[in-house]
Amino acid sequence: MTDLTTSVGSVVLRAPVMTASGASGHGAELAPYGRLGDLGAVVVKSLSDKPWPGNPAPRLHPLRDAAAGMINSVGLQGPGTESWLEQDLPALIDEGADVVASIWGDTVDGYRRAADSLAEAPPEVVAVEVNVSCPNTEDGMRMFAHSVEATTAALAATAGCGRPRWAKLSPNTPELVAVAEAAVDGGAEAVVLTNTLAGMVIDIDKRRPALGGLRGGVSGAALHPVAVRAVYDVCEALPEVPIVGVGGVARGADAVEMLQAGASAVQVGTAIFADPRAPWRVLAELREWCRQAGAQRIDELIGAAHG
Repeated sequence: MTDLTTSVGSVVLRAPVMTASGASGHGAELAPYGRLGDLGAVVVKSLSDKPWPGNPAPRLHPLRDAAAGMINSVGLQGPGTESWLEQDLPALIDEGADVVASIWGDTVDGYRRAADSLAEAPPEVVAVEVNVSCPNTEDGMRMFAHSVEATTAALAATAGCGRPRWAKLSPNTPELVAVAEAAVDGGAEAVVLTNTLAGMVIDIDKRRPALGGLRGGVSGAALHPVAVRAVYDVCEALPEVPIVGVGGVARGADAVEMLQAGASAVQVGTAIFADPRAPWRVLAELREWCRQAGAQRIDELIGAAHG
């Protein structure tokens, strides 16, 4: 059997497959479909320090070729960190999950408040994913992750959470490597590549955008090659920075590709909407690929495409 243990910075994961933020709710919603403790971690939907209503409906729309994925404009709806700690986290812990809390803010101080509110979280919260791929109201609604300076400031503001931080970055910038370096400068132990690709779908019968939020983020198979390129580019430029790969991971082969591009672990997101058992299936297929390839340890794959 291949040893599937992997590390993302200082965080040791029992398996290299996690859920992706936004794909499986705030708590133990996936527990009926598999053992959460068999996954590397459950990454919960992004939380701010206060409840947030999100965008108007409709929020999700399949791409014209549904197999290519979907576009969403959920708008970071959430109950806030305080409610999550009290109402949702206990069930995750009871299911044996290691948990990565994802946080966001629309200002640097918003990130600080969200991070500080997690300072007393139990040890089962093994890391905090800092989602900087959201609008910065201090900078004219430009994404934090589209600015080197804003990314460093947001990450630096989250040190109060008292645990390892991973920066979730956007593919919608030509400065991705510089932004990844800025996240590390701000205190990130690792980067998560990538969030969704900016897009839009028009309802041609109604002659207007199909989403209530007008524009949205494309995820699923259509995003996968973009995400693999992002992982490869950052690994090539910053080989010492741990990477979590996310974007269109629906099969074991997708996970292998991400690992060979330079990721130490992967997250499964959009595939869960079609098949809630997808994370466990990806893990099983990855294990079988390793068996057939004769890989003894998962780290034999990490960065292998760089030669």
